[in-house]
Amino acid sequence: MVPKWNLYNRKTRRVLEEKMVRWILFTCALVSILTTVGIIVSLLIQAVPFFQEVHPWDFFSGTRWSPILIPQSFGVLPLVAGTFLVVALAAGVAIPVGLATAIFLSEYAPNKVRQIIKPSLEVLAGIPTVVYGYFALTFVTPQIQVFLPDMLVFNALSAGLVMGLMIIPMVSSLSEDAMLAVPRSLREAAYALGATRMEVSLKIVVPAALSGIVAAFILGISRAIGETMLVTIAAGATPKLTFNPLESIQTMTAYIVQLSLGEAAHGSIEFNTIFAVGLLLFSITLTMNMLGQWIVSRWQQRY
Repeated sequence: MVPKWNLYNRKTRRVLEEKMVRWILFTCALVSILTTVGIIVSLLIQAVPFFQEVHPWDFFSGTRWSPILIPQSFGVLPLVAGTFLVVALAAGVAIPVGLATAIFLSEYAPNKVRQIIKPSLEVLAGIPTVVYGYFALTFVTPQIQVFLPDMLVFNALSAGLVMGLMIIPMVSSLSEDAMLAVPRSLREAAYALGATRMEVSLKIVVPAALSGIVAAFILGISRAIGETMLVTIAAGATPKLTFNPLESIQTMTAYIVQLSLGEAAHGSIEFNTIFAVGLLLFSITLTMNMLGQWIVSRWQQRY
């Protein structure tokens, strides 16, 4: 027989281990929360002095962005328009291609084919964004200029297309996970009624996994909004309120990189524009992620 004191020691050790693991996990979660709060506080500390000198209405509704050149103007709409122009182009590439890839991997591809395609997509996800930027500038842009000779060297079109290529792995991987979570019984019931594989994929699996698929789209778009090096290299540095993808534009992230190189004195209104734009960018990405969480919780199917 095992002595009672030995059983007591085991029970005590197990309880201590459980408490230790619980506190470690709680600490990790607390670190992430404190990090988010710290980011918000650091942005607000520098952005508040900016908005004390520039009216928020002028910042959010102005159509000219020139914080360095005289006369100064602090209308952020050109940066927002440039950002969403590139994101719209990227979404136009990543969403249909990523969804089609996910459907193929989930419903059509044999295991051997899936084992080849999945690592290939992961390689795309691991390529540094600066490489994507130079790929867009030195390869994609010259190829497009063959058909559109009026397109500038720095433009939104090539940046958006390559950004779409960059976020395809995220969209396809998350969408595939959502589709694989759909019970096999739903597919078998549809096949038993005489449905084709295409009908099962588009009318059964995709609607059943719609919440996860939409969340994948939103997360991919959020990733595109926060992309920095690709648009800095390929899209240009011309803050212009335009929706012509053949022209040079500037995104919010590209502006932050440009001014962070030391062109503005610390504490000046020009320097504080970095944090005002960063706060707006953080708000947009936070809103997109909250929207994704709401969609998942609102339309999630539990089987």
